[in-house]
Amino acid sequence: MKITAQEEYGLRILLHIARHADKEGASIPMISDAEGLSAAYVAKLTRTLRLAGYINSTPGNKGGYILAKPAEDININQVMKVLGGSLYSNKFCEDYSGSLKLCTNSVDCSVRSLWQMIQLSVDQLLDHISLKELISTEQESNLQIINKINTLRTAKL
Repeated sequence: MKITAQEEYGLRILLHIARHADKEGASIPMISDAEGLSAAYVAKLTRTLRLAGYINSTPGNKGGYILAKPAEDININQVMKVLGGSLYSNKFCEDYSGSLKLCTNSVDCSVRSLWQMIQLSVDQLLDHISLKELISTEQESNLQIINKINTLRTAKL
């Protein structure tokens, strides 16, 4: 399991836009320079984020991208799924059946249960993380995320 380039860069672009929320917006060239990405790739990812309702474009010479809603209302799990999908989906078994049409373990598969539990754990964590927690410094974000994890653990006890 890997985080794709599209997920990584898309989230970085969204964070860049969020950090410039108090300004007139972040343009494609500005984002491209700041993140070390091609303008074409930034345009592709901003289009995906705009169509998903996370950002809006502002027209004009000083136009750019701004958040479509407050950072605390942007759920990271949903963003990651828009950018790349889930780590595991039910279609996974169809895609990795080997040379056969159906996986030899399609009826009773302990590996599938592992992937499902990993996906459930990732979903439960990311469902509680908003863009707001990621806007601050790495150290501050770490503390906020650790606090969320501890809150989730306490709630389950």
